[in-house]
Amino acid sequence: MNDAWARIESMERLPLARLFSADSERLSKMVIEESGIRFDFSKTHLTPELLGAFTELADEADLEGAREGLFSGREVNITEARAAEHSAERGQGAPESVARAQNLHARMRALIDAIEAGAFGQIRHVLHIGIGGSALGPDFLVDALGRIAGRFDAAIVSNVDGTALEEAVAGFDPEATLVAIASKTFTTTETMLNARSALAWLGEGGVADPYGQVIALTASPERAVEFGVDETRVLPFSETVGGRYSLWSSIGFPAALALGWSAFEELLEGAAEMDRHFRFAPLERNAPVLAAFVDRYYANVRGAETRAVFAYDERLRLLSPYLQQLEMESNGKSVRLDGRPAGRDTAPITWGGVGTDAQHAVFQLLHQGTHLVPVEFVASVEPGHRFDPEHHRQLLVNCFAQGAALMAGRHSDDPHRSYPGDRPSTTILLDDVEPRTLGALIAFYEHRTFANAALLGINPFDQFGVELGKEMAKAMDGDGELEFDPSTEALMARAFGDSLE
Repeated sequence: MNDAWARIESMERLPLARLFSADSERLSKMVIEESGIRFDFSKTHLTPELLGAFTELADEADLEGAREGLFSGREVNITEARAAEHSAERGQGAPESVARAQNLHARMRALIDAIEAGAFGQIRHVLHIGIGGSALGPDFLVDALGRIAGRFDAAIVSNVDGTALEEAVAGFDPEATLVAIASKTFTTTETMLNARSALAWLGEGGVADPYGQVIALTASPERAVEFGVDETRVLPFSETVGGRYSLWSSIGFPAALALGWSAFEELLEGAAEMDRHFRFAPLERNAPVLAAFVDRYYANVRGAETRAVFAYDERLRLLSPYLQQLEMESNGKSVRLDGRPAGRDTAPITWGGVGTDAQHAVFQLLHQGTHLVPVEFVASVEPGHRFDPEHHRQLLVNCFAQGAALMAGRHSDDPHRSYPGDRPSTTILLDDVEPRTLGALIAFYEHRTFANAALLGINPFDQFGVELGKEMAKAMDGDGELEFDPSTEALMARAFGDSLE
C-alpha cells in the first residue's frame, strides 16, 4: 500500500483552472449521474493520473473484497464479531438477512395499518425518543420529507435536557400521542430517562394506560417487554444493523408513520439503487468511491483537517449534523483493523450549514482564510415550495457561484480584496428532494464512509470512543467507583453540593 501512497504524494499539484484548460473532456470524466443525482467532482484536484493511483491503492487495500464482504453478510465488524447489514434492509445482502428484514418491515407496516385504523385511538402525534443514530436518521427524514404529507405530527427528542422534551410535547395532546422509544439495547441512559418522563407526561395528561400508547424499536425485544411494553407493540431490528445505519429498519418507524408507507418504500428503493451502483460500478465510475478518493487526497495529501457540507435547500438543513455522526463516529479511529496505529489521518472533521445563510457567516474563511477546506454543495433542481420561482433560482445561482468563486478566485493589488482561488469543491445536485433520491443520497454517504474506511484499513462499524465518557458519567452518578481530577471534583461540588454523596 505504501507504493500507491508514494505515487499519490509525489504527483504534480496542478491548479484547478489548468486542469480544465488542459482537458476538454474533464467534465464528462469527473461527473457521474446516478439515481436522480448528479455528482460533479470536476472542481476537485483529481486527475486521471491520481485516479489511476487511487485505484491502485484500492486494489492494494482490497476495497472490492471488503465491499463484497459487506453485501454478502460476512463479519466485517471484526471488533464486535458481527456483520454490518444495513443494506439488507433495502433488499441488498445475504438472502436470509434480506428475508428477515422484509418480515420485520411487514410487521412494522401491519402495526402502522392498525394505528391508521384507530386501534390506538385517535392518534395525531408521534413522539420519537432516541439518541445518536436512533434519533438523527428519523429526524432528518421527517424534516426533509414531512412537507409532502403531514399525516401525523412527529417530534424527535434525543437530548436528555428536559427542555428538549418539554418543547417537543408543547403542542401535543397526551391522549392523541403515540410514544416510540428507540434504543438498540433498550438500556441507553438518556433515552430511558426521557422515556420514563414521557410516560409520566402521558399519565399526568389523563391517559389511563400510558404503556398502551408506547411502541418499542429495538434489537433487544426482551428488554422492551421487561420495561413494560406489550410484545405486540415491539418492532425489532437486527443486531447486525448499527445505530447510525438504522433508519432503514424499524428505527424509521416515525418516518414511515408520518410520511406514509409508500414514501418509506420509495426511500428504501432509492437506497437500493445506490447499493447496486456502489456494488457493481467500476471504481473509476463509482460515485461513493470517487468521493472517498477525494476525501483521502485532501485529508492525507493536502493536510485538510475538515470537510464542509452546505445544503442549498432548507429541506436538507439537517444533512450536516446527520453526516457528522455518520462520518466522525464511523471513521474517527486511530488504529487499523489489526490494532496497529492508523499511520495517517482518518476522518476529517465534518461541519457545515445551510446556504445562503452560511455565505454571510463562514464563507469569509473559505474564500480568504488560511485553512484548506474542501467544500461540498448539495442542492436540488426542483424547489420545495410554491412561492415565486425566483426564490429557488436565486438559491441555485448562489450555490453555483460559490463553487465557481472558490475555484477561480480574483487577484487584486489590494491584498485585502484579493482571493487566492484554487479552492476545491464538489457539487451534488438532486433532481428533487423526494423519498427515492433522498434514499439514494443517504446510501451514497454510507458507502462513501465505508470506502474511506477500507482505504485506511480501519473499522467503521464500532464506536468504543463513546464509552469512556458514559462510564465516567455513571460513576459520577454513584454507579461505580472512580477518582476524578481536582477540576472535575470542584465542578461537581459547585453544581451538586452534597447531593452526590
